[in-house]
Amino acid sequence: MTEFPEITTNIWDIFLAVPLVLIATQLLKNIFPIPPAFVPTVATFIGLIISVFISHRGDLPAGIFMGILYGAAAISFYVSIKLSVRAYRSR
Repeated sequence: MTEFPEITTNIWDIFLAVPLVLIATQLLKNIFPIPPAFVPTVATFIGLIISVFISHRGDLPAGIFMGILYGAAAISFYVSIKLSVRAYRSR
């Protein structure tokens, strides 16, 4: 029977990893001509790198799971702020 990995996270993962993914994605977007359709993929890849090699080193299943979540959280945060600013400006 397959066991689920034990995934531990702490508040620093959220306050460090997600902003790092967001900043790195924005930097790459400004340096290289990345089409908007590929930005979430880039964010997920950066999240995977941070999670697998830094946050959850030694636990590959947990690293993959949390890396995907880091990328998704960074993209969601960016889109949420962008939509809020647009809504505020259109008032």
